[in-house]
Amino acid sequence: MIEALVGNGTVEKVLFFLATYGDGYAKQMADIFRLRISGIQQQLRRLENGGVVVSRLVGRTRVYSFNPNCYFLAELRQLLEKAMVALPEKELAQYYRRRSRPRRTGKP
Repeated sequence: MIEALVGNGTVEKVLFFLATYGDGYAKQMADIFRLRISGIQQQLRRLENGGVVVSRLVGRTRVYSFNPNCYFLAELRQLLEKAMVALPEKELAQYYRRRSRPRRTGKP
């Protein structure tokens, strides 16, 4: 969808992931998208060097999120929201609507 604008499909997936979930780590993204972790890490470093995302350590895990000081963050979020509307329903369900915690016991 926005692959032509951002350079490649991995960056596109990382940006959609962060827009959907708020933050995440490279292994989590690699597992969801079934991509190599080194490719995800490379793109996250590129985005961090560009000031689009920031990272922090949580234990031994580096967690990434959008940089709140990014000059064009509001516009980027609007672009991502608009682009997500055009994604196929199957892709949305597969990647961007995952449950992040287990269901409560006894819930139907």
